[in-house]
Amino acid sequence: MRILIANDDGIYSPGILALAEVAATFGEVRIVAPDVEQSSMGHAITASRPLHFRKTPIGDFEAYRVNGTPADCVALGCSLWERVDVVLSGINLGLNVGNDCWHSGTLAAAKQAALLGLRGIALSTRVDDGVEPDFDALRPCVHEVLEELLAGGDWPLLNVNFPARPQGIRWARQSVRHYRGQISPQKDPMGRQHYWFGVRAVEETEEDTDRWAMENNLVSLTPLRLDLTDESQLEEMRQKDALSLHGHRNL
Repeated sequence: MRILIANDDGIYSPGILALAEVAATFGEVRIVAPDVEQSSMGHAITASRPLHFRKTPIGDFEAYRVNGTPADCVALGCSLWERVDVVLSGINLGLNVGNDCWHSGTLAAAKQAALLGLRGIALSTRVDDGVEPDFDALRPCVHEVLEELLAGGDWPLLNVNFPARPQGIRWARQSVRHYRGQISPQKDPMGRQHYWFGVRAVEETEEDTDRWAMENNLVSLTPLRLDLTDESQLEEMRQKDALSLHGHRNL
């Protein structure tokens, strides 16, 4: 099995080496990751300048750094390394649950794999008070999850999140909550105005969601899809507008 590993924390993140070491027990590993941190980059791609692909020693693995986004890394890595079987993204320093899925660069790398017709798995873990996760302690759980997921399945895209001290594994749906944006105005040392953007959730955490799993120290496994169509809303509007059998209005 050929396993391509990317992330959004950058080529030198401890999470990518930890993931590569576990993944190497399942197949041949190659790392292709951004040369600098690209957190919250989402599914941005680089179209206005050329990309560079530079070999970078990471442990005992064949690894390359790219001056681009997580999605760039997967697209380039899959193009230059034929017959990739699966793309793993992570292990991200920080959870990617709920609405984080919209802007996560970690998840974008896995989504890029799905867009290429491959399986993509995003993996993230909690960071508490800025302390680096204990990847040695997480290793058995990461191995157990990959052992199950790499065995096969019809899913194209999975989002996996690890609490700091996992006590079980749970298949869970994505938590979707509304947020109030919080803009915090401050001044830099030169007296110039700048702003920090933050959010505060409006609703409480719903049971059996990825966020609920984290609050209960459970690894969350969430199958996702690329099609964002709200099918129930689409059907409702079709019926409301009395569309023709061809699915469009007669103008």
